[in-house]
Amino acid sequence: QVQLVESGGGSVQAGGSLRLSCVVSGSIFSIFAMGWYRQAPGKQREVVADVTRGGTTIYEDSVKGRFTISRDNAKNTVYLQMNSLKPEDTAVYYCNGKNLITGRNYWGQGTQVTVSS
Repeated sequence: QVQLVESGGGSVQAGGSLRLSCVVSGSIFSIFAMGWYRQAPGKQREVVADVTRGGTTIYEDSVKGRFTISRDNAKNTVYLQMNSLKPEDTAVYYCNGKNLITGRNYWGQGTQVTVSS
């Protein structure tokens, strides 16, 4: 079965950096569009960044210029490099993979990111 496993969350001070990783297993990684979402306490889950099969990226406005999404198809991995972190970036971050053939979405278990001021 398809599994997405995230790593790299943690606690940092404002202005710091973290890199999240998400490894996909159980399917052919290259048929997935990948994305990172986040959910803060009391708020809905929101998209942070997406990367297509071909590497085209899209970012939510509040993270543009600070976050970078990338994928390594040879390693079945998608990354989210987060720089200049702000307290409002505090959330649980989820990896998402969409199988472009079946249309099915898959989610990782989530990783906590906490940014203190």
